Formats: sequence, structure tokens, C-alpha cells
Amino acid sequence: MKWEVRELLTEELKDAYSAEKQALRCMQRALRKASAEALRQGIQTHIEQTQVQIERVEQAMEKMNVRPGRKVCEAMRGLVEEAQHEIEKHDERGPILDLIIVAGMQRIEHYEIAAYGTDVALAEALGEKEVADLLSQTLEEEKQTDLKLTEVTQKAIMPEALADDEEEGGGDQGGGSRSGARRKAA
Repeated sequence: MKWEVRELLTEELKDAYSAEKQALRCMQRALRKASAEALRQGIQTHIEQTQVQIERVEQAMEKMNVRPGRKVCEAMRGLVEEAQHEIEKHDERGPILDLIIVAGMQRIEHYEIAAYGTDVALAEALGEKEVADLLSQTLEEEKQTDLKLTEVTQKAIMPEALADDEEEGGGDQGGGSRSGARRKAA
């Protein structure tokens, strides 16, 4: 049975490698469409981080004598396609498109968190401490990225999206000066 668990982990590593590569391309495209500076900076940081994460997966595969092969992570393919489709439906840059970008990125992050959590558990069960340590670093980074995306949404993007609605006359119930303060905070 141990060899089956080992085989499962090797397949998971190949899947993670494919997923990270696909996520990287998706982030590079999303960066070109994002408008909020905090979001743009966050995406750029995560692009750089993802490049390191790909190297970690390569190191983990090397320690397990595994080559990435041609495996394609179908789950990530679907998440990326959905994110790209939603982004393409909204040509106008601004806070709504930024919210769409964040939604797609957080779906990707949640998938990666689930996958790396499983991969760490498998590596630990097999006594592959170095592999588990490499994957744990990435797992923690994915969790932090998810939290940062939420923070950027709450502090920068959502206030601007709601302020735009108020400026159109739809929702300003308490005097008009709040939307300007929100913009300054963003």
C-alpha cells in the first residue's frame, strides 16, 4: 500500500506543477487588466512568488525522482478558463473588473490550498520530510495570498466599487463626502 500512496503523491506533484504553470499565465493576463494599484502590486508579488513555488515543486519532484511529464491539471484548467471568460465579459476597467479578477484568483488560491494541504499530508505520511517542508512553505504562501486578496478587496476595491454606485445617485444615504474619503483610502 505504501507504494500506492507514493504513486499518489507523485501524481499530485505533477498536478501541482501543471496547476502552478497555468495559474502563473492566468495571473500575468489578469495583471494587464487590473486597475487598483494595490491589486496590481499584489498580483505582481504573487507572480514572483509563483515562480519560486514552481521551483519548489520541481525540487520536490527531484527528491522523489519524478519528472513532470505532460500531465495537465484539469481542475486548474477549468478555474483559469472560468476566470478568463469572466474577465473577457467585462471590458471596462475599474473596480467591478477588479472584483471579478479577485474572485477568479481566490477560487484558484482555494484550490491550491486544498491541493497542497493534501500533498503535505501525503509527504508527511511517507516520511518525506524535505518534500513536506517544501510544500508546506507554498501552502502557507497560498493562504497568505488569499488573505491579502480579501484585504485588498475590503480596503481598496470594494469601497471604490460602492462609491461609484453612490456617485451615480443610487446609494448615497448619508451625505456626499464619504465617497471622496473612500477614494483617498484606496
